[in-house]
Amino acid sequence: MSRLCIYPKDIMQITGKSERYGRHIIKTIKEELNKEKHQLITIDEFCDFMGLKSQEVAEFIK
Repeated sequence: MSRLCIYPKDIMQITGKSERYGRHIIKTIKEELNKEKHQLITIDEFCDFMGLKSQEVAEFIK
């Protein structure tokens, strides 16, 4: 894996939904993990939240 954090465009590619949906997912994960606005979401945190495997997600992000 070349990076640690995930962005709305990555979520858009993985889920096939809009970038706005990706922003909503990131906001929801931040709320669940009690992260502040400026903190990033890692790929592992995203995978745990969505129930996905890190290896599958890594294929889309490369």
